[in-house]
Amino acid sequence: MRTFSCGVCHHAVYFENSLCLTCMSGLGFEPERREMVTALVEEPIADGWLRVVGDPDDAPLRRRCRNAELARCNWLVTEENGLCRSCALTHTRPANDDADALLDFADAEGAKRRLLFTLFELGLPVVGQAEQPDGGLAFDLLSSEHRAVSTGHADGLITLDLDEADGAHREMMREQLGEPYRTLLGHFRHEIGHYYWPIVVEQTGLIDRYRELFGDERESYADALERHYAEGPPPDWAAEHVSAYATMHPWEDWAETWAHYLHISDTSQTAAAHGMRTQLAIPGDTADLGFRQTLKDWIPFTFAMNGICRSMGIPELYPFVLTPAVIEKLLFVDAAVGKAVRRDVR
Repeated sequence: MRTFSCGVCHHAVYFENSLCLTCMSGLGFEPERREMVTALVEEPIADGWLRVVGDPDDAPLRRRCRNAELARCNWLVTEENGLCRSCALTHTRPANDDADALLDFADAEGAKRRLLFTLFELGLPVVGQAEQPDGGLAFDLLSSEHRAVSTGHADGLITLDLDEADGAHREMMREQLGEPYRTLLGHFRHEIGHYYWPIVVEQTGLIDRYRELFGDERESYADALERHYAEGPPPDWAAEHVSAYATMHPWEDWAETWAHYLHISDTSQTAAAHGMRTQLAIPGDTADLGFRQTLKDWIPFTFAMNGICRSMGIPELYPFVLTPAVIEKLLFVDAAVGKAVRRDVR
């Protein structure tokens, strides 16, 4: 995440802010610019219309997303009663009278907005079902209070069990499954990896190299799932995989690796934006550019941040080990993203 500032007083603000707490000016995220902007009430029109500070007089006015209250959304739109680019991707949500589920829904929407920011920054296509009915991206954010909900992906539709927004439930599941890390944002980053697999692997002609690194995805997923939960991961899984779950099937190895690619991309951008640097030496040619250099910076950075977390007695920021095999997979993900973006594959 890049850093943002108020357009009036120039104090730093967060991506989630809808108000500058220093000068009380209105803020909003403008998805087309990928920027937090200061949006003030336009007089004498008012009635919810906002003008972005710094825009020319003939620039279109903005409004807050229709889900500003329901989803605590701070994104801006140009049409009255419209949904922003993030909220428009939500296909199903809890009913208006389900107050508890709507609180979890707002948390999930916040994580989704951060996910989309990273996708926009990477230049990846984000095409909703309204534009592409067959395979376009959509989200079902559902409460499992009254029915079973399975988090997953199918043909562009990402489903999230809103119980994952409850910290106690999430921690219980993390311990039960022996996971070192479990967050709403992590779920979204994993599932969106399934969505992008055909876009950045199949449609870019990289399937053969993918199978060399991750395995043959044509293996029965049902059989692999049954085997994984019956036998668990192989004892040497950490040498080749970023997580135990990644050993289940080549598709899950891809999705887990993809999630870490987004973890690293976003967190590295945040660290750089705040001027955070480490001096810990690691092997390798530091003249390399691009994501390879990002990884070389990432390893000492997380070593330092994990140490700080230990000093505070809290869980480590990044409780994972990137082996040479995992790094090779991450570099493949980066190359696949680059190829898809250059081709503007959809």
